[in-house]
Amino acid sequence: MDAFLIYFICFGVGLLFTIVSALVGQLFGGHEGADLGTGGHAEAGFEHTGMPGVSPLSPTTIASFITAFGGFGMIFSKIEAAKSPWVSAPLSILCGLAVAAAVFLIFAKLFSKTQSSSESRVASLAGQTATVITAIPEGGVGEIAYVQSGSRYSAPARSETGVPVGNGRTVKITRVVGTQFYVSPD
Repeated sequence: MDAFLIYFICFGVGLLFTIVSALVGQLFGGHEGADLGTGGHAEAGFEHTGMPGVSPLSPTTIASFITAFGGFGMIFSKIEAAKSPWVSAPLSILCGLAVAAAVFLIFAKLFSKTQSSSESRVASLAGQTATVITAIPEGGVGEIAYVQSGSRYSAPARSETGVPVGNGRTVKITRVVGTQFYVSPD
């Protein structure tokens, strides 16, 4: 099989994946259906804080690599000095890795900025005080409010011991499991 054809197929598959992902994401919203713990986002991985973030092996970075590999391979296979697959393939791999790394860094920077400005870091909330704004019934769920980085947030909460906690009480956040906060009276 001709090297140009292989590069063309890689470029086409990567480009097709990108287009289909964009269309399907827009048509179906990407938020309906089963929750896989990532909020329905293909980009989601988990960073060291336990918060969702972008993964270097996300579908987008992989598609970027495949598309760039194919595109640069087609270019290199038309240049006389790089026409041999023994030259064009390694060069294409390096260029594909560079493009995928750039895409990863752009998304990581973008996600860290939007995440830090709109969501608090859940991992750092243990030990922080909060106020019960909807009473927590025995064995049930209420609501708390807490302040982090100058912003006020509210969250569903359960009593760590299962005993009821009245409205207006100050509590301490003991742990967070998913979106559920566990608190104990301060």
